[in-house]
Amino acid sequence: MSCDITAGRLEPCKDSISGIRNIYIFNYADLPDSAFTFDATDTDVIDVLGSSLTAYKYELKATTNTLEQTITSSRDNGTTFFEQALNISLKKITKEANKELKLLCYGRPKILVETNNGDLLLCGQEHGLDVTGGSFANTGGALGDFSGYTLTLSASEKTPANFCIPATGTTIADKLTNLGITTIVTS
Repeated sequence: MSCDITAGRLEPCKDSISGIRNIYIFNYADLPDSAFTFDATDTDVIDVLGSSLTAYKYELKATTNTLEQTITSSRDNGTTFFEQALNISLKKITKEANKELKLLCYGRPKILVETNNGDLLLCGQEHGLDVTGGSFANTGGALGDFSGYTLTLSASEKTPANFCIPATGTTIADKLTNLGITTIVTS
């Protein structure tokens, strides 16, 4: 049977941390599935996203930024799919952010998530992500309250977010370049 497992798993060392460092947003049409190259021996790993790609980098420094992937499986229907939920908090309200985040709400981007462990995970690989919740341009009541944007982006995919691991590169900058990202827009 093709769905039989092929390996066990030992208890790992306690050397992992949580959190998201950055996200890299791609407009849906700019990152077609047909441009992906999957690792020859591990088809759960993408080693090239494309060529001459442009990504829009968003730095995330709050502990409220999370990625959660839940499994929905039905024995009766013979189906399994993965719900991806990316929650991001973006500090400070600006007219420029209002414009870009409004466009993000209208689109269905694909997002490369950079974890604090240095992993790169592609969310919304096939169908893209939709902004499904959050709050827009909030300001708290007290001087020290949060002022900014909170967004929940969701996707329903056949597979969990793929790891993106290029054949070469040790730094995040090298990995992004070797995945095919030649332009990173930060502002």
